[in-house]
Amino acid sequence: MKKVFIDGSAGTTGLRIYERLEGRRDIGLIKLSEELRKDNAARAEALNTADIAFLCLPDAAAVEAVGMITNPDTCVIDTSTAHRTAEGWAYGFAELTGYDEIKASKRIANPGCHASGFVALIAPLIREGIVSKNEMLSAFSLTGYSG
Repeated sequence: MKKVFIDGSAGTTGLRIYERLEGRRDIGLIKLSEELRKDNAARAEALNTADIAFLCLPDAAAVEAVGMITNPDTCVIDTSTAHRTAEGWAYGFAELTGYDEIKASKRIANPGCHASGFVALIAPLIREGIVSKNEMLSAFSLTGYSG
């Protein structure tokens, strides 16, 4: 059974991840009580006990949380933007970076919805040479309540 900790489980993203994992028999969720969820010592213990830690935090808090992890075996999946271009982090868009890189990594930056939509549309065009990889591209997008 994999032990999973969701740091930031009270927010929208954390709640959604929790909902998807709570009924699985192969996953044991590490939970902190309401009074301990912002306690750094309790968070550090949970982060280092987990096989997989989801960071559902603002950027600065995600960076701080990674700094609390001393267990090299804890796999971290960061949903913030803090590590999306950071060295040593796999960009978690398998269609772009490949499954093997993500599977082998202990540090995975989850791509955002806006980036995923744009990359999913443009990457095949660049790969096929229809659009130059040096082309300056931009996209306008809007979000709903969850983003």
